[in-house]
Amino acid sequence: MTTILGISGSLRKGSFNSSLLRAAAELAPAGSTVEIASLHGIPLYDGDLEAESGLPEAVRALKDRIATADGLLLATPEYNNSLPGVFKNAIDWLSRPAGDIPRVFGDRHVALLGATSGPGGTLMAQTAWLPVLRALSTRPWFGSRLLVSGASKVFSAEGAMTDEKVRGQLQAFVKGFVEAIGPAR
Repeated sequence: MTTILGISGSLRKGSFNSSLLRAAAELAPAGSTVEIASLHGIPLYDGDLEAESGLPEAVRALKDRIATADGLLLATPEYNNSLPGVFKNAIDWLSRPAGDIPRVFGDRHVALLGATSGPGGTLMAQTAWLPVLRALSTRPWFGSRLLVSGASKVFSAEGAMTDEKVRGQLQAFVKGFVEAIGPAR
């Protein structure tokens, strides 16, 4: 079984990116699963806090989940033409201590996707993630791109995906990512 861990870069209850991940989990091909993790409980990075108390429990738990997954699916919002601070903050915590980067991120398959209410999808945010993913020695997947624009017309008020065209694109995206990962480790 190929296990993909999906993380939404939004803390908002009605997040389009969290809805996108839930839809991806529903559409995962046979022999694979998309589990969803949360950024809730991760404080702002503070080196003094790390030195005094070590890693917060939410960070340790998420690191372990990433380390055991076959792939990582990052659903990124786009704020001011870039990646969201809360998401980058989480990655900064997850990369501590630096010696743990190979265990958590090294050679890990990573795919980016995103949804926004605006017209541009999340192209700028996805592009902004690339230097971060390179610094962490991940294996970004460039098989296809999923940029969901006008998300308020793609999801119901309850967060269910209602757009069949986008559903088909998402299903193909997840299938392609699973195939790129190959057999489970």
